[in-house]
Amino acid sequence: MKPIALLGVASLALAGTAMAQQASGDPVRGKTVYARCAACHDLNTGATRLGPSLKGVVGRTSGTMPNFNYSQALKDKAVVWNAETLDAFLSGPSKYVPGNRMAFPPLANPQDRADLIAFLEQSAR
Repeated sequence: MKPIALLGVASLALAGTAMAQQASGDPVRGKTVYARCAACHDLNTGATRLGPSLKGVVGRTSGTMPNFNYSQALKDKAVVWNAETLDAFLSGPSKYVPGNRMAFPPLANPQDRADLIAFLEQSAR
């Protein structure tokens, strides 16, 4: 291999490592990010507030938490919440599910989203 090609391979490997590190979330830091959600979303009891409870959110289908009046758009989306779908939703709720009623600005920072998702995966059972 030529030196330039080796440099390209090394750059791709480093970029992949950085992306993998960013994609893995820190649930301890995620608890701090979750504080932005806590005013509207319960995490432990299953109670509805302004938003649905996030207890058991990972693995649940959108729009199906009992006793919460979801938008038709969220019901129709029928997405199963997992790390990938939560990341897409949190990066732009109104883009991912146009017509949903969650009045929350996107979490623009990918690491904040990864940390929050790691926290939810660990805590919202």
